[in-house]
Amino acid sequence: MILVLDFGSQYTQLIARKLRELSVYSEVVAYDISAQAILEKHAKGLILSGGPASIYEEDAPLLANGVLDLELPILGICYGMQLLVEASGGEVLACESKEYGRSSLQLEGESVLFHKLDDASTVWMSHGDSVTHLSSDFKCIAKSDTCPVVAIEHTKKPVFALQFHPEVAHTKQGTTILKNFLFDVCSCEANWGSDAFIEEAVSDIKKTVGEDDVICGLSGGVDSSVAAVLMQKAIGDQLTCIYIDTGFMRKGETESIKALFSEKYNINVCYVDASDVFFDVLKGIVDPEEKRKKIGETFVRVFEREAKKLSADGSKNFNYLAQGTLYPDIIESASVGVSKKAATIKTHHNVGGLPEEMDFKIIEPLKMLFKDEVRRVGDALGMPEETVYRHPFPGPGLAIRILGEVTRERVSLLQEADAIFIQEIKKAGLYRDIWQALAVLLPVKSVGVKGDKRSYEQTIALRAVESTDAMTATWYPMPYDVLDQMSSRILNEVSGVNRCVYDISSKPPSTIEWE
Repeated sequence: MILVLDFGSQYTQLIARKLRELSVYSEVVAYDISAQAILEKHAKGLILSGGPASIYEEDAPLLANGVLDLELPILGICYGMQLLVEASGGEVLACESKEYGRSSLQLEGESVLFHKLDDASTVWMSHGDSVTHLSSDFKCIAKSDTCPVVAIEHTKKPVFALQFHPEVAHTKQGTTILKNFLFDVCSCEANWGSDAFIEEAVSDIKKTVGEDDVICGLSGGVDSSVAAVLMQKAIGDQLTCIYIDTGFMRKGETESIKALFSEKYNINVCYVDASDVFFDVLKGIVDPEEKRKKIGETFVRVFEREAKKLSADGSKNFNYLAQGTLYPDIIESASVGVSKKAATIKTHHNVGGLPEEMDFKIIEPLKMLFKDEVRRVGDALGMPEETVYRHPFPGPGLAIRILGEVTRERVSLLQEADAIFIQEIKKAGLYRDIWQALAVLLPVKSVGVKGDKRSYEQTIALRAVESTDAMTATWYPMPYDVLDQMSSRILNEVSGVNRCVYDISSKPPSTIEWE
């Protein structure tokens, strides 16, 4: 394991992903993790992320006492470099002008960190402070035209630091640098992947659950489906899935779930139509955070009620609720303190939307995985392609794709538009090219003409994005002829809609979902 200590960089999660892509398990932890906690995790090395702070500020985030005495290999990046310099008695000052963008790396002598690296390699800078003086503990191993100290190496310890970001694609040989650190400096083995994860997860689930029974929330999406199959592999008949039809599902969702899990996987699934309850709870609610929290709390209460019904005869004792929570869910909800400066972007109903008091202990077997890793686990478990590569679908469903109040009429309208959108994407052969596609019902009416008569009807927004982990996303350049076909069908086939627009916003600054 390599631990990535998060000092608040926008690229922190990307560091962890890059290491995992090199088959070395990595985990993001708070920057002030204790030396004892690091030892307990049996880390082979540490990476100190960048961050927005300046090391000379009074409240600058620092490492916990004793971390630098652990004799572990360390790679500091940007702020991480400045922290190491300051801690050793060097000097860091503000630059006359901040540096953002590409720069040419000029190597100074030999270093294991730069083995097989081209001289004058392109790197990506993003900093407002620079090292102005090194202590005798460090030597400079690279510079650039604009920065005299771009990389440093400790004279006695396996400690390195970079002013640039090796984890971003703009640093052309960044992967080579990370490989050198992992395998030549830390002596890691490339032994982490889907099979290793499944083996470890199955063992952990068995150890955690013991003889207890587990309820799993099944939505039919990639995350909950993979979680359910993984849980069944670990505990077999101790697992019972509950599929709750909130009323906010996609068109035909319930029927397809029944066909897949009851018939193909032979998993014990209890189907519950709780749509009346959910529509009542959301009556008059328009705030997106309030929607998510209301749905999350109601979801758990329905689970508790159904679990009690299932265990009424004494044959089952449900103490655990399994969820398909992923790493980005946790990061965006800022619920694990990865960075103490993290801000809640939005509440995920399977993370921050849960009530504080409930009858279940939560078990989240996928919580340290990114979406693409979950898909690979699904492949390794032998799950069908149409399930594994299904686009992400939020726990609150269409309720957060309807801006304003959620009613049966508005859900029905959006279901029809959404179905057409997805059908046309698949028909055009674009489904696997797109990370996520969704239709949104806006609280906007506009004037139109239908059958030579004036209409004043609803607006549908279509959104499709490209991404690898949902942490960042770019809007998908949908071909004009496909957009034309989508719009034409929606406006002609969906009653109550007379305008269709396409969302060309990227994340950041926008989120993928509208609410």
